[in-house]
Amino acid sequence: MKEKTAYKNRLAKETSPYLLQHAHNPVDWHPWGKEALSLARESGKPILLSIGYSACHWCHVMAHESFEDERTAALMNRLFVNVKVDREERPDLDKIYQTAHQVLTQRPGGWPLTMFIDPEEQRPFFGGTYFPNEARYGMPSFSDLITRVASYYAEHRDEVRSQGRQLEDIFGQLSQVTPPGDAQLSRAPLDAAREQMARSFDREFGGFGGAPKFPHASGLERLLRHWRAGAHGQDPDVEALYMVSLTLTRMAEGGIYDHLGGGFCRYSVDGQWQIPHFEKMLYDNGPLLALYAQAYVATGEPAFANVASETADWLLSDMRAPDGGFYASRDADSEGEEGRYYAWSDDEIRALLPPDQYEAFARRFGLNREPNFEGKWHLTVREPLNAIAASLSRPEDELADALRRARHTLLESRSHRIAPDRDEKQLASWNALTIRGLAIAGRALQRRDLVQAAARAADFLRDEMFQEGRLLASYKDGSARFAAYLDDHAFLLDALLELLQADWQPRHLKLARQLADILLEHFYDADAGGFWFTADDHEKLMHRPKALADESTPSGNGIAAFALQRLGFLLGESRYLQAAERTLSCASQMMSQHPQAHVTLLTALEEYLENPETVIVRGEAPDIDEWRDAAQKIYAPRRLVFAIPADCADLPGALADRAARSGATIAYRCLGSRCSLPFESLDALATALSEASD
Repeated sequence: MKEKTAYKNRLAKETSPYLLQHAHNPVDWHPWGKEALSLARESGKPILLSIGYSACHWCHVMAHESFEDERTAALMNRLFVNVKVDREERPDLDKIYQTAHQVLTQRPGGWPLTMFIDPEEQRPFFGGTYFPNEARYGMPSFSDLITRVASYYAEHRDEVRSQGRQLEDIFGQLSQVTPPGDAQLSRAPLDAAREQMARSFDREFGGFGGAPKFPHASGLERLLRHWRAGAHGQDPDVEALYMVSLTLTRMAEGGIYDHLGGGFCRYSVDGQWQIPHFEKMLYDNGPLLALYAQAYVATGEPAFANVASETADWLLSDMRAPDGGFYASRDADSEGEEGRYYAWSDDEIRALLPPDQYEAFARRFGLNREPNFEGKWHLTVREPLNAIAASLSRPEDELADALRRARHTLLESRSHRIAPDRDEKQLASWNALTIRGLAIAGRALQRRDLVQAAARAADFLRDEMFQEGRLLASYKDGSARFAAYLDDHAFLLDALLELLQADWQPRHLKLARQLADILLEHFYDADAGGFWFTADDHEKLMHRPKALADESTPSGNGIAAFALQRLGFLLGESRYLQAAERTLSCASQMMSQHPQAHVTLLTALEEYLENPETVIVRGEAPDIDEWRDAAQKIYAPRRLVFAIPADCADLPGALADRAARSGATIAYRCLGSRCSLPFESLDALATALSEASD
């Protein structure tokens, strides 16, 4: 094989780290665009579409086996127009072709996604995920496969076109939703989701189902909210709280959590949270940061606060760009091996720690047991601290301090290893999830630095990725690209509402209103309700999806309905409230049929049925900060608290009626659109809030 630099294809002009990984393949790769589509139509060749992302382990495997192989590349170049897509830059394409793969193969998709497309209408006719370079795993070799696919396309063009039309019909059927006027919105899906999660709950290790096991932050937050909704009733749902607490505890003890550096890996390959798939994704850590902080407020459990704080520290130290935004991910592999960066030999640890630290560390993290990862140890908690302290006759606080020092020593040593690659593009939607997490954690942990980091990231998105009145999706090397999607707008709107509760800044409210208006103007389906994934002026593709279910990130429709509802009540803006209601009506059938798959929409439904409580505090600092912090002290997920300085003028909508009083601090409290008389003392406000059901 020739040296990497001997080849240079069109991907060399891209900014995506994933596409640049393939810029020196002998494959004549094209980015998705008019040039590639036109070439395919003019040449009569089908498109070989390969979708992946930079932290994807099996994407790397397929690249090494096939895309770097000269003979395979020559075959691909002769038979196809080859197109590479970073699914994180183009989730619109990924959603379409993942769905097509599932329809064509009747199997779930994944990455790398390999699809063969008729270029005339961009309709796929065959597909799969990873294909090996040699026949194994019950699959043909990639070379044999593409040869047969190309022959089939050449010899059965009419059948391909017919199948494409059938596929488009199926897509149309999948997009059908309940007409808003026919929907009956009730709490039945909320209760059904609670029971479904209980049935799949692992009562020994937490989480849902078996291996591989994912964190499912949205589902756990739904359970936490479910518990809180009935916490003051006659029959509080303590089991819902137990499911959340056990899962968060087992995850924090397991290997899915980085015990040295903080932060979470993508998922656990086993059912006990021990050995993860080692990639670290921004879109997991933002929601998990928020969830651990919320669980700390709900339970008072210090371990949850520690995990939240360490995860936030990792985000700030390893994932934050100099411009204040956040990078996308850390790879699973380093030096060609998955997990190498995180694994330890016993000799390495003995050489680094003094005997008194090593003894406790070995007990705590299982070095006195068999290695758990390819002959080495990936750190997971194996023994409780109190049991170790009792066994070694050492005070527990002294032992905890020794373990902290040992972890710091190992972390410093690990920092000299070759780290997994970092994907340094900055995505609007994933940054928004992180802004939300930092804002929630900053309030819960009383850490002003986290709130400041959230505000700086929000300003980065506004200054660099909001251009000519529209949001863009991806930023790298000083430039923003790609029209933003539903998730970018909805997640950022939600994040700004959390940030405003931590630190009221008029610029953040202005951006929130702009985002809400863009959602209604360019994404909202005024006929059937709900929001399209792409804007009305987006590039025309074979299908315009309207995704309702949660995936690896929360449902954009669910977050849009949730955030628009909250903003609608805050400002007294009926347009936002109506769009949220019609979105819930549009999704009502899917929520009823598959409640556990739509928990983000269910949370919006919960606040539709039981409107959020909004508290507006007006006055001067530090008094308004004291009132705000007091109102936020308990876990009350349907309560929003905003401390607005008295000198904030020209407030929009209903906020204009929440006037400040000269020389006094005052609070307004509303349940949905129903507001009480203002409170003139903190004691009066605290009494009213303590008597509230939520």
